[in-house]
Amino acid sequence: MATPLPIGFSAPTAEHALEQGAGVVRLAPTWVPRVFSTPGRRLRLHPDDYYAYGKDRGGIDERWLSSPIRADNGAATGPYEGLSLVIGPDGRLLPFDEFIAHHGPSLIGKRIWNEHGKWPVFAKFFDNEAALPFHVHHRDEHAHPLGKVAKPEAYYYAPQMNNHLASQPISFLGLQSQVTREQIKERLVRFGQGGDNQITELSLGYRTRLGTGWDIPAGVLHAPGSACTYEPQAASDVLCMCESWSNNREVPEELLWKDVPAERVGDLDYIIDLLDWPANVDPDFVSNRQLIPFETAASLAEGGIDYVEKWIVYKSGVFSAKELRVHPGATAIITDTDAFGVIVVQGQGSFGVHPAAAATLIRFGELTSDEFFVSETAARAGVRVHNRSTTEPLVLLKHFGPGSAELAAWTQTR
Repeated sequence: MATPLPIGFSAPTAEHALEQGAGVVRLAPTWVPRVFSTPGRRLRLHPDDYYAYGKDRGGIDERWLSSPIRADNGAATGPYEGLSLVIGPDGRLLPFDEFIAHHGPSLIGKRIWNEHGKWPVFAKFFDNEAALPFHVHHRDEHAHPLGKVAKPEAYYYAPQMNNHLASQPISFLGLQSQVTREQIKERLVRFGQGGDNQITELSLGYRTRLGTGWDIPAGVLHAPGSACTYEPQAASDVLCMCESWSNNREVPEELLWKDVPAERVGDLDYIIDLLDWPANVDPDFVSNRQLIPFETAASLAEGGIDYVEKWIVYKSGVFSAKELRVHPGATAIITDTDAFGVIVVQGQGSFGVHPAAAATLIRFGELTSDEFFVSETAARAGVRVHNRSTTEPLVLLKHFGPGSAELAAWTQTR
């Protein structure tokens, strides 16, 4: 493992980082462990480092991207766990939340700053050997009393991150249309009795199809399969685990009650009320929730000469995402209407003024040249992306905040 670099905020360093990067800043990798999962070992982290957080912390199965929040991993959570860190020109690592607060609208844009006062989204890779337990994320009506926000999310199965699909590449999403509240309650009662409450019998399983994805609003039950998954989401870590057995072991019952008001602990009707029932039992779940990528208007106009760009996440008003593929040896000036976070998943070249390269093997604590955040001003001016390879595409995944102006314009023209 690498020697830790100093972490701390400095206003002059924050100014210099944004100025020197011409509105594009480089981010350090952010690794998150989970006690309820087994790492799938596709995050490009060194094989010896998946349990780098130590005893009783679980394995690293997530990398958070452009994250303005800390992970909620219990009492042992580190002070910067889950929070992205900006790499300053002087070698200092700057907490991303303080970096955002310092720059405000000049970084994330006036619209998002005025509406939210923060960067309200992030993306992650989650990478599990088996499926995650069947769980749900709160809607605002249940999250706000806890001092949290709802957590809608979406999935994209990037081929570059999936040289294998691990042990269970089937995702259980939503509920069968005839399922009743009483059936759900019966399975939740069994959670506290030990063993497997078999709650996914009430759901439907969908095989992983690389190059596609799913839109999962808050309130929809889901047990994502074992594909390494790119997940844009609201900046929240609120959850309720509803499945008692996963990864060949029991899921701690405390995770059923993790984000429940103290006076409602033990009340299974409260848990069931977390569910958006119509969305869960929607008979048109696939047509309403599946994500099939399509080219952006700018990409179609360019004709595929130097690059191809596709919308890969586009059904949520909270976030959206694109895949950009720059052809071997090509250079493209890519404009966007909004600030965004970006990760390089294949190839090498440059991104703005920065060298850029997909990582192949990362030691815990090492820096990379694969992750960046782009200010709204830089996005609108256009970022020069160059593919240095003569044989391999340069592929990047970009996630945006709420209310993408470009996506809204596309929606209006449909």
